[in-house]
Amino acid sequence: MVKKKETDAGTEQKILAAAKKVFVKKGMDGARMQDIADEAGINKALLHYYFRNKEKLFEQIFAESAGRFIPKVKAILIADTGFYEKIESFCGEYIDMVMQNPYLPMFVMNELQKQPAAMIKKIFKGSLPDLSKFIGQMQEEIKAGRIKPIHPAHLIMNMMSMCIFPFIGRPMLSAVMGISDTQFMTAMEERKKAVPKFIFDAIRK
Repeated sequence: MVKKKETDAGTEQKILAAAKKVFVKKGMDGARMQDIADEAGINKALLHYYFRNKEKLFEQIFAESAGRFIPKVKAILIADTGFYEKIESFCGEYIDMVMQNPYLPMFVMNELQKQPAAMIKKIFKGSLPDLSKFIGQMQEEIKAGRIKPIHPAHLIMNMMSMCIFPFIGRPMLSAVMGISDTQFMTAMEERKKAVPKFIFDAIRK
């Protein structure tokens, strides 16, 4: 019985690893179950035994990715670190996560449009990030005259959009600017420092 469970777990992980590769190459819409079965080296019937369809498969991959990323973000926001360090850590973690799972942004956006409440619940597991400490630190910086007055929502939207847009707009950016996959990933690595710097330069007095 134990051996069967170990075999099941091993096959499931092999399928998940194969699915990630296929989703990276073809995206959520372009991926087929047969592609995933071929990548995993199994037949399609066995794949369907573990996962009924690619949506269920993708949901598990998403849950695992969100399960690692969201706790890190929550920890960054409440940590005893400075305002600027929080921005740097957030941008670094966000870009890292999407570099490892480049197919996630479009999936999340589509699901948020279709079923916002359910998707938010899936992402945060019923516990939203605590922004109070981060906002308090921002207000202290404004009061001290070190940064310009800015609404917290605008700052957070700027942080998120500057991290995520390149991945959503990747096909257009690659076509217009002639950026190869290697060059794109190198640029995203550079953005871990470039995005915080851009934000700091914009809000500092």
